[in-house]
Amino acid sequence: MEINKKKIRFVVGLAIAIVLSVAALIIFKDFIFEPIVHPVRKIAQTIEYGIVTDSFKIDRNEVKPGENLGSILTRLGVDKKFVGNLNSYTDGVFDLRKLKSGNTYTAMMSNGGDNKLKYFIYSINDTSYVIFDFRDSLHVHKDAKDVSRQLKSLSGVINSSLWVTMQQAGADPNMAVALANIYQWSIDFYAIQKGDSFKVIYEELSVDGKQISIGEIHSAIFVHNGKEFYAHRFEQRNITDYFDDKGQNLRKEFLKAPLKFSRITSKFSNSRMHPILRIRRPHHGVDYAAPKGTPVHTIGNGTVVKASYSGGAGRLVNIRHSNGYSTTYMHLAGFGSGIRPGASVSQGQIIGYVGSSGLSTGAHLDFRVYKNNVAIDPLKIESPPALPVDASYKASFDSIRVLYEKNLKLIK
Repeated sequence: MEINKKKIRFVVGLAIAIVLSVAALIIFKDFIFEPIVHPVRKIAQTIEYGIVTDSFKIDRNEVKPGENLGSILTRLGVDKKFVGNLNSYTDGVFDLRKLKSGNTYTAMMSNGGDNKLKYFIYSINDTSYVIFDFRDSLHVHKDAKDVSRQLKSLSGVINSSLWVTMQQAGADPNMAVALANIYQWSIDFYAIQKGDSFKVIYEELSVDGKQISIGEIHSAIFVHNGKEFYAHRFEQRNITDYFDDKGQNLRKEFLKAPLKFSRITSKFSNSRMHPILRIRRPHHGVDYAAPKGTPVHTIGNGTVVKASYSGGAGRLVNIRHSNGYSTTYMHLAGFGSGIRPGASVSQGQIIGYVGSSGLSTGAHLDFRVYKNNVAIDPLKIESPPALPVDASYKASFDSIRVLYEKNLKLIK
């Protein structure tokens, strides 16, 4: 009988527990219970070049004049069997002859008493580096840091030159070169004037929070002699070019000038006093004064007809272009690589270097242009443009153009 009472009490207790559990589920069905978790303390790690550096002793230094990789590694205690056979490890990865004084390197050594070198990282430039891994044997590989790109804007008013204006604005002077490259077919940068102005939307490239250079220019407006010159970057059929506000290509058959950042000392004339002969005679060209060795670029695609020394003209290059045009570059100090009769050249290619060969009072380039063998003023060439925005891409271009021009107007 006692056993039956115990069974009854057990069954009743179980039933009550079940009822209470069901009731609890009904009452608290909208509540979420989370398990109690004890927080785990995270240990901060320092990572450089993809390597956790906390367990290493770090030595940062730079390559001194006269040093080579072998001498540096020997000083860091690397086994002679590796030092004497470095070329076999770096072959196809890095040319040891290109180690430059002033470039930095990082040595990571064990933190114990042996001070043994584990990693050696040589910085080729701001982004690329070579890792020498000494942990087991020697393994060498090249890698690169992540480059961050951020859209920036810049504006300025010319007081003396584009280059000086960039410096005064605290901007990367290479922006002057980039703008000159974009507008080289439409603006003569030797003739820009005080009061000319520009606005630019561009990419700023940085590594580890440090600015390293400028990236692509997305859009720009250059006001020259009161006229607005737009440049919008746009890609069609996998080819990227810069176009004006009407969709016309800024790139043309001929460049505006064969030199960058120089000055004109003599223009096209039918009667000029020769500086050496002291007689008046025609000067059917334009003289550009520039330091000796300044690169000279062909203004258009063509074929080299002549590249030789020619009396008073000194060293010269003559190039035949399409549509009856030809150009001549005189008084050169030397010729560009591969420049010889019969060679094909591309627009902007270096064909020689400014010099003072022949009858010349100083380093300069005498540049001449001919149409059907008749001399014409190089400063007055009407060069036809390259292909404009195709009709099938016009709607896409216009949407980007409107956005660019709206943002350019917002730049003060």
